[in-house]
Amino acid sequence: MPAIELSQPEAAAVHQELIRCYRELASTMSLMAALTRAGDWLRLPELEARSAVLVERIKAVGTVALDAEQRAHVCSLIERIQADQTEVSERVKPQLDMLLAKMAQLQRRSDLDKAYGLPH
Repeated sequence: MPAIELSQPEAAAVHQELIRCYRELASTMSLMAALTRAGDWLRLPELEARSAVLVERIKAVGTVALDAEQRAHVCSLIERIQADQTEVSERVKPQLDMLLAKMAQLQRRSDLDKAYGLPH
């Protein structure tokens, strides 16, 4: 697909939109990391959905040429996002493993109750 030439004001607006999306994604991931540290799991699905929307928006903006300062800022934001994402994953995985183990235990109990004709 050929590159579309943008006027200077249009290019500036695209740059600002891209940087805004990365800032918001970094903020969202930081909040997710803080919530997982506190063991507050209830808001994570909402924040994960917001993150997905932001990632799609970043993809929609596409590749744009940033100046050195903008590039450095975006790289810094990406590093923060990746660090927070790693922390969230490391904290959520044990919780998911525990939940899956409990679900398996409940399924086994239900299977035994059915086998012995007990109400569940």
